[in-house]
Amino acid sequence: MRRILSVGLVMSLILLIAAVSALPALAQTPTPTPQPGLRFFTAYPSQAAQLGETVSLPLTLRVVGLPPQIVQLSATDLPKGWTATFRGGGRIIQSVYVDADTTASPELRLEPSQDVTAGTYHFVVDAKSEALDVKLPVDISVQEKLPPSLKFNVDLPTLNGTPSTTFRYSATLQNAGDQDTTVTLTAETPEGVTVTFMSAGQEVTSLPLKANQSASLDIQEKVPPQATAGQYPITVHAQGTDAQAQVQLTAVVAGQPELSLAGPDGRLSGDAYAGQQTPLNLTVQNTGSAPAQDVQLSTNAPTGWSVQFDPKSIPEIAPGQQANATANIQAPNNVVAGDYMITVNARSGDGSTKAADFRITVLTSTLWGVAGIGLIAVAVLVVGMAVIRFGRR
Repeated sequence: MRRILSVGLVMSLILLIAAVSALPALAQTPTPTPQPGLRFFTAYPSQAAQLGETVSLPLTLRVVGLPPQIVQLSATDLPKGWTATFRGGGRIIQSVYVDADTTASPELRLEPSQDVTAGTYHFVVDAKSEALDVKLPVDISVQEKLPPSLKFNVDLPTLNGTPSTTFRYSATLQNAGDQDTTVTLTAETPEGVTVTFMSAGQEVTSLPLKANQSASLDIQEKVPPQATAGQYPITVHAQGTDAQAQVQLTAVVAGQPELSLAGPDGRLSGDAYAGQQTPLNLTVQNTGSAPAQDVQLSTNAPTGWSVQFDPKSIPEIAPGQQANATANIQAPNNVVAGDYMITVNARSGDGSTKAADFRITVLTSTLWGVAGIGLIAVAVLVVGMAVIRFGRR
């Protein structure tokens, strides 16, 4: 065992000595020195452009291992119909001063004439100083512009709701062509249905759409309040200068009850006598598009008042139908004659509610009127007897 450990230690020492011996050799490895010269290039020497488009190419000039240079720029072998200009510092230039080991970044603009047709065009850009001359080949592939092509995309073209719902569709309108266009938006709708187009929070009927760009639209559909249950499809049209697109959207409307409350002949008033129970006839009507189930009646009345409903709940009121109920109102015995307000509430099982305010006029009881007249008569009789008796004396 000791012999094995000794051999291992010896091998480790040999490897360590070899590694240390190699360090000076590694340290003495020379770093490659870049060759002196002029570096001249562009990041994208071969690219595509649309017909009639001016092409801008950023150029890079760098002097390596040499004194500063004044570099003359030119474009040789220009294809017919093309114009080349060099720009720097916001001006047209012909040469660039490049300091030693620094970089200059002029720009080359290639502008075609109206006669230039689709195809591939070859250019040679020359950067020349007193001692250096570098040529840069450039290829521009000119393609014809695609006409506008409109595409509609809607995330959810079918939405569910009730007649009170505003159906909002999120849409994307894309111009897949190479030409700008202005798009007019219209919609075909069933009778009574309205459609609004929103873009960037603003209501619009048209919008500009640049080439190969998209616009987000919020399409809002609103059905009539009395709409019956069913489907309400709309067709949205986007009309550009030379292109059009359309998309069909559907609002699925579920029925919804709509309650109303009134007294006899539609009146919202009645009379009551202090301390007496007075009936007030009510009519509960469903003007909605679905049955109103389990309609509960309740009230908010002044303190001390009692209101009892007969019946207190109505099992069902069909669309367009009505039901009758009675509110038995009793004002306190000591209430002052005058007008008072009570609120009658009707609430269906689906949460639809309706509240109506009734003006109740409290009248003095006729019994107290008779008693008052009797007291007055007794008082008159007493006074008369006194006059007769004492007047003779």
